[in-house]
Amino acid sequence: MNFKLDESLGFILNKVNTKLKNELLQRLKEKDVTPEQWAVLNCLWEQEGITPKELSDLTFKDKPNTNRILEKLIIKGLVIRKSHPVDKRAFQLFLTESGWALREQLIPKVKELLTKATTGMEPHK
Repeated sequence: MNFKLDESLGFILNKVNTKLKNELLQRLKEKDVTPEQWAVLNCLWEQEGITPKELSDLTFKDKPNTNRILEKLIIKGLVIRKSHPVDKRAFQLFLTESGWALREQLIPKVKELLTKATTGMEPHK
């Protein structure tokens, strides 16, 4: 029995994922945003005031990676941390005006990529 790795579902899905991530990287690059930062921004556009732990859960990233991404977004002036009103040891995450402004610039680029990538596929039923 023969098995060709490049014909396996896992290999094909990984290849598609890599190509999409590279294309996303190119579309986000002009705004100095990485795909990982895009995921964080997208979560905050949907739900501001979450904690870094909640953000880690939403993005499927571990705490050190989440904190690294957040630090870069804070340095860029896109995200700020505020003390949690109940738990003073915790922080809540909020977008700055610049963080909100990126939404209108980036979402059309990402939607265009997703439309291109899913052309010919049937919608989930």
